[in-house]
Amino acid sequence: MVFSPPSWVPKLPIDLPDSISIAEFMSNDDYGRYPLAQARTPFVCGLTGKRYTAAEVVERENYLARAIEKRLGFTHEGSEWDRVVTLFSLNTIDYVPLTHAIHRLSGIVSPANPAASAFELEQQLRSSGSVALFTCVPLLQTAIKAAKTKGIPMDRIFILPMHGGDQKHGFTTIHDLLEEGKTLPVIKPLKWSKGQSERQVAYLCFSSGTSGFPKAVMVSHFNVIANIIQLTAFDSFYRQQHGIDSQVLLGLLPFSHAYGLVIMAHVAPYRGDEVIVLPNFQLDTFLAAVQRFKIEQLNIVPPILVQMTSNHEKCRKFDLSSVRFVYTGGAPLGSETIQSLSTLYPHWHLGQVYGMTETAVVITSTSESDILHGSSGSLLPSMRAKIIDVDGNEVTTPETPGELLIQGPSVTLGYLNNEKATAETFVWDEGGRWVRTGDEAIVRKSPQGYEHFVIIDRIKELIKVKGMQVAPAELEAHLLTHPSVSDCAVIQTYHERSGEVPKAFVVRSKDSAGKSELQTARSICEHVEKHKARYKWLAGGVEFVDAIPKNPTGKILRRHLREKERKARKANSGRL
Repeated sequence: MVFSPPSWVPKLPIDLPDSISIAEFMSNDDYGRYPLAQARTPFVCGLTGKRYTAAEVVERENYLARAIEKRLGFTHEGSEWDRVVTLFSLNTIDYVPLTHAIHRLSGIVSPANPAASAFELEQQLRSSGSVALFTCVPLLQTAIKAAKTKGIPMDRIFILPMHGGDQKHGFTTIHDLLEEGKTLPVIKPLKWSKGQSERQVAYLCFSSGTSGFPKAVMVSHFNVIANIIQLTAFDSFYRQQHGIDSQVLLGLLPFSHAYGLVIMAHVAPYRGDEVIVLPNFQLDTFLAAVQRFKIEQLNIVPPILVQMTSNHEKCRKFDLSSVRFVYTGGAPLGSETIQSLSTLYPHWHLGQVYGMTETAVVITSTSESDILHGSSGSLLPSMRAKIIDVDGNEVTTPETPGELLIQGPSVTLGYLNNEKATAETFVWDEGGRWVRTGDEAIVRKSPQGYEHFVIIDRIKELIKVKGMQVAPAELEAHLLTHPSVSDCAVIQTYHERSGEVPKAFVVRSKDSAGKSELQTARSICEHVEKHKARYKWLAGGVEFVDAIPKNPTGKILRRHLREKERKARKANSGRL
């Protein structure tokens, strides 16, 4: 059985354009966006209040494109794969306009996680084929190290200015490029053939998929455009009912992550909203921004809400009365947290959004007119879903679990240079092409009788640390390079602030003889910390075991380790 959006969900208001870039789509009133001349300022620095009007943003994109075309020698000759750049930066008000400048040159942007280590960044530069690197001062040393290893010249590293990062560094900045672009001739507009935006990659976003190592997801221009229109149509039902013309949103989640890149960086400006941009999460700064800018909608991850409930006395010192709706994504929102927030902030509406990089990005969302706590909301327009049970049969009734598969216009092109992973995740049947989510889900009806999707478990083995993906296989492969590790397995364990963190079960090798378990564990942790981003560190610790449980084919039986960890945690704290 194929599930469709509820009857109340509006149809798409326009045909999905298939021959334009994201930059053209976002800057042209002809494609259904909120009129540029009437829109709020798209991006506002949450630290300084600096802003540019919607028209100024488009102008800056054009100036940047002219200068980048000259500096990097980008021409209309050749392929878009000759024009790949990596963007390794914290959130700034120039982040999204820069990506659109690259798109105006028919190039590709590969957003990199700002938490990445130099080794991880170098791997992304290499696998994406990037020819230039854009970064910010706080990340500059990591960027330089990675660029040198990859062989990117220093004159192809550019700086996005941000508050507190104006010290001398000797690199060309976005401001320099803007001034240079003002003196250069107008670039030729792109003339794409019909269907080209469906085929041409706009972003290379890295994801672990349903399992394994991070892979480059090829996100087309059409994928992003489709999801913008889908989510705008979905939200229009409630916004029109309640006279919400435009609003102020929080832009805290990393724009390098598909969630932040599509929802905050594109959907919000398209519908005329204002995004208050913060580079990272600090509770005081976050609360001050909500109060100062009267933010109405928060798009955040559950660990931030947990911190708010744990620090409610501090939160009470700030005026948060402007907040109307809170969306969470990246991980399920626990019932205890929902109850605590409902008690502390009874006027807040709480909902969840669900998606994945491979669907660029939103699959289901919660409407303020139909909230079912614990669910991830209902399907967006033009999305179709089916649930496959353990026997391989399609689920036809509510409350029956199985793996969730999704079909829709935002489903991406696949993984770059990885046919095996693409074939495993993107599958075909008589109904067309589907993406396997790797999540176990059920359909549950709301009190109003509409179908919602509830994610009940992860078939895929990913760990979600503050909403960021950690693939156990990646850490396990790295741990096995340590001389004291004979065998290992990594699982998630509960963490109050991060939601989940990695924990390693390790079988010691003969090389560890003579060393205490404490010394060996510390050495193993340092091995990870030297090469991996902080959110991948073994914050759950290292536990030594005699053997790793595996099935006859050698597959790690993680459920046995998760049960072992659950029992140990229950015995130690009485908490499940």
